[in-house]
Amino acid sequence: MAHRFDPVESMAAARHEFGEHGGVNLSIEASTTFTVMAADEMPKIFRGERGPFSMQAGNATGGCYLYGRNFNPTVYTFGRLLAAMEGTEAGYATSSGLGAIAAVLLQLCSSGESIVSSQTIYGGTFALMKEFFPLKTGIQTRFVDITNYQEVARALTETGSKVLYCETVANPTLVVADIPALSAIARRHGATLVVDNTFSPMIVSPAQLGADVVVHSVTKYISGASDVIAGAVCASEAFIYSMMDLHTGALMLLGPTMDPKIAHELTLRMPHLGLRIAEHSRRAQIFAERLRDAGAAVTYPGLPEHPQHELLESMANPGYGLGGLLTLDLGSIERANRFMEILQNEHSFGFMAVSLGYFETLMSCSGSSTSSELTEEEQRAAGIAPGLVRMSIGLTGSIEQRWGQLWDAYRRIQQS
Repeated sequence: MAHRFDPVESMAAARHEFGEHGGVNLSIEASTTFTVMAADEMPKIFRGERGPFSMQAGNATGGCYLYGRNFNPTVYTFGRLLAAMEGTEAGYATSSGLGAIAAVLLQLCSSGESIVSSQTIYGGTFALMKEFFPLKTGIQTRFVDITNYQEVARALTETGSKVLYCETVANPTLVVADIPALSAIARRHGATLVVDNTFSPMIVSPAQLGADVVVHSVTKYISGASDVIAGAVCASEAFIYSMMDLHTGALMLLGPTMDPKIAHELTLRMPHLGLRIAEHSRRAQIFAERLRDAGAAVTYPGLPEHPQHELLESMANPGYGLGGLLTLDLGSIERANRFMEILQNEHSFGFMAVSLGYFETLMSCSGSSTSSELTEEEQRAAGIAPGLVRMSIGLTGSIEQRWGQLWDAYRRIQQS
């Protein structure tokens, strides 16, 4: 491998915050506003001369906070852990993944400018770019096959776009983006490469491979319990600072702020994220191999047959596997629905529900759920078949127990 980065080691090297009274866990700072000891300090905070990030000082000064929407010490601590995980200078935790994505794109683009994006992305992000931005902001998006580098470069040339956007592992087709190659293309065209790493935290570190900004739906794997909505932006200190600017910062002015109580809870889940990711990947790998050997139309980046298997292996950090998601094409939406109903209602294998990264398996027919924002034509272009079932493999039960349930449902569908 050309790179050597371990997110677990990076997070372990980050400063551990003790609680206010010496507790091993950090305290929750629940205040919405913060005091100063000298009146002339407040104007300095408003000018950006004091605070968690101070460009004038060139580093974090600490201890000078203004207002909870701008920054909070507990949220700041969680952001530092996220930055350590991704290997970036800074991180900012938001109230949702889509809030993080929207804020980043609005920070980078102005009315009349454009984005070049992968055509295969989460449906909510697709709707944001295709419908909401043109209608509300005048920002246009051209969607491309992210694996076709000539098409990507041509789109950047023709549009003069400020942003190239992709997902490390595409939702739901599991197409893998070549981040080093896309970074080189973006730099040649003066564009910022923004990568959604929701499907592959710990597994791939996009900033180490050339991405300028990394975004997450923390709701998914990082949370791991499907109990909170949260997001993140990881980037340079200068970019995060620009997003917090009192006059022009998208994070400050749009207000997608994470609640400090949520930040505190998520901070306690970060130390075992690597263990969870490795086990999700291990189980998905086993199920994918067995389904492949049975002749099923399974897609999983850990299979040598996957078109970008070698690419993902070359980008992956060792020890975390190649992801906890697989897809299975059952041929029709009717067969897909029956398959999921057997697994949930007869076997308690998992739940028919959107989202991913939960400790239980979650299953959805992507074309009629998380990718329903795309038209039928757009789904075909993105490679989303009507009977495609996306499965986020969980951690509960034994592997043989869960495999027996999965195999029974698949066998019955094939015989029907």
